[in-house]
Amino acid sequence: MDRTAVVKVGAAASASVCALFGGVVLAQYIVAKKKRAGKKTRIIEMMPQFEKSSVHMRDPERVEQIICGLIKGGASKLQIITDFDMTLSKFAVNGERSPTCHNIIDNCKLVTEECRTKLLQLKNKYYPIEVDPHLTMEEKYPFMVEWYFKSHTLLVEQRLEKDKLAEVVSESDAALREGYEQFFDRLQQHNVPVFIFSAGLGDVLEEIIRQAGVYHPNVKVVSNFMDFDENGVLKGFKGELIHVYNKHDGALRNTEYFKQVKEYCNVVLMGDSLGDLSMADGAPNVENILKIGFLNDKVEERLDKYLDSYDIVLVKDETLEVPNAILQKVL
Repeated sequence: MDRTAVVKVGAAASASVCALFGGVVLAQYIVAKKKRAGKKTRIIEMMPQFEKSSVHMRDPERVEQIICGLIKGGASKLQIITDFDMTLSKFAVNGERSPTCHNIIDNCKLVTEECRTKLLQLKNKYYPIEVDPHLTMEEKYPFMVEWYFKSHTLLVEQRLEKDKLAEVVSESDAALREGYEQFFDRLQQHNVPVFIFSAGLGDVLEEIIRQAGVYHPNVKVVSNFMDFDENGVLKGFKGELIHVYNKHDGALRNTEYFKQVKEYCNVVLMGDSLGDLSMADGAPNVENILKIGFLNDKVEERLDKYLDSYDIVLVKDETLEVPNAILQKVL
């Protein structure tokens, strides 16, 4: 082969190698680009808790924006406003309904069988109204007042003793959601104010979280507190009645508290009822508010309404995994 032919063959081989090498580099570039395009860049995508089937969101982009706002503000701007019964406490354990604060008293040994029967009759009459998806909150309102008034009257007739409450709670099946220690302890560690706004029984609520070891100094409870006479016997209830659907009014009555924490302009609100959505109405200067709703009962009938109202809806989820994941990013 003459010199010219050798040069031609060499040039062709070199071109083939360059083409092959160039093709490999191009392929690697395309793959890398695709990988970059598929990379999890959103905060909620980086939290495996959001992949649970119990997590529902109407607008993930909005949730992302709010969480980014919470992260930017950090601990110094964050406050928690939360319901208690069936929000911080469990709705059910092993398929059995967990007791609310009222249920703990209703079912305790201090209450007569006759009274317990009457309280159960009231529950069977009014609870279906409370969770009826076809009634407005305004329509439910008078029934809730009626229910609470009648049940509280029955409890007063039982002449309950204050010094027996701790024992009643310890003997009950009260259960806080899994992850409650992490939830309360992290918030305490970062001095984040926690406002528990409950339509339950405040004395029972406080005893539950006290016995659980999470009644920290950063926690404030607003609820229906019992009024005892000088002998420690129940004689009535203090202040205005708080029920599921008048929390707006209660929030406005607590404007003094909200003024004290006015620099905390970012809010995580948690509830299990549409009535809980108004719990932050007394808070001034709110910049970002993330609303997390626990949907425990009548899911199919109520999911749409919850998705319209809450940013995140947790369906039959007995844990605080999602709130804790968010707090881990913020704090």
